[in-house]
Amino acid sequence: MSHPTDLSYILNHLGEDRSQYFDAVIPPIVQSAMFAHPDVATMRRRIGDEFAEYVYTRGQNPTVAIVARKIAALEGAESALMFASGAAAMAAGALAVLRAGDEVLCVDKPYAWTRTLVKKHLAQFGVTSRLIDARSPETVAGAITDRTRLILLESPNSLTFEQQDLAAIAALAKARGIRTLLDNSFATPLGQSALNLGIDLVAHSATKYLNGHSDVVAGALCGSESLMREVFAGPYMTLGAILSPHDAWLLLRGLRTLPVRLKQIAETTAEVLDWLEQHPKVARVHSPWARQEPERFGLTERQLKHGNGLFSIELRAERIDQVETFVDGLKRFLIAASWGGYESLVFPVCGVRDWPSLDFPASVPVGLVRFSIGLESADVLIADLQQALDRV
Repeated sequence: MSHPTDLSYILNHLGEDRSQYFDAVIPPIVQSAMFAHPDVATMRRRIGDEFAEYVYTRGQNPTVAIVARKIAALEGAESALMFASGAAAMAAGALAVLRAGDEVLCVDKPYAWTRTLVKKHLAQFGVTSRLIDARSPETVAGAITDRTRLILLESPNSLTFEQQDLAAIAALAKARGIRTLLDNSFATPLGQSALNLGIDLVAHSATKYLNGHSDVVAGALCGSESLMREVFAGPYMTLGAILSPHDAWLLLRGLRTLPVRLKQIAETTAEVLDWLEQHPKVARVHSPWARQEPERFGLTERQLKHGNGLFSIELRAERIDQVETFVDGLKRFLIAASWGGYESLVFPVCGVRDWPSLDFPASVPVGLVRFSIGLESADVLIADLQQALDRV
């Protein structure tokens, strides 16, 4: 399936058969745990293909199915499954592919819980892992062994924004019968069509831009129908990390405004980045859109248009307490761990670097400060950054 061109149709109409629910403009929340069958033969047929039928909401649910169909279309995928979090989607994708004795190659600075998954939990089941600098396809090719079954990517990552050449890595993986799994939360389906580049499985933390309102935790996994059926029959149904109908309904609400939100956030971020790059107290800006980051790999004009508001900075500061003074001084940015919502956020690595449950790589600077730009005006955010930097 090609990348969508009619976003308005996908976001406002696809999957919504209004004749089935009284011609209501907004689909109802089908808050039912199970579905009745008119006779035994129908029950037998539906249970025989629970991937495509409504039997029990741990499998399929009409409200969840509408959201899944829209996200699949946005990604150019045959099918998608919805999860209770992005971490669950990533874990399910990996578990469906890997077996004891296999090896997974993972980018060296992934999302912290992805790092924990590959280093700790997969190891419990006899799966070995290696974290590699995947910015060069040649490096990835050199790391592959006879036991490599999965290459786990995140392009760009969500702290320092290293990217991978997805098309080149997908090609070398396919030539060796290796599956690829990408966390596409940063770029969103509007900014990066990874399946069209050859990636097998694409995951999202739908908590972020797809929802955009910071009131839902959700995940999505997209790919071919055959792969989605493997995931469905394995970790999806077995572990039950599903998205609830109510949360799916809220996510549907958020998806409606995805293009307009991303457009506004991208415009504001461009102004903020331009200002920060010229500030004498900012040593470096980490962002695919920054002037000092010229290597963009596969970033296209579409990605530039649908760029987003996530970036990090390093201050010209000699002590961590100076970084803390700067972050504490911000008034318009909330200190929080997520990103992609309507509100602007700041996330200092020094605040979580020693958190026992997270495993930050040593190469991530302890003084790194990540920002997520929301829907506030650029003037308001720049003024806030200025007064906070004046404190340092």
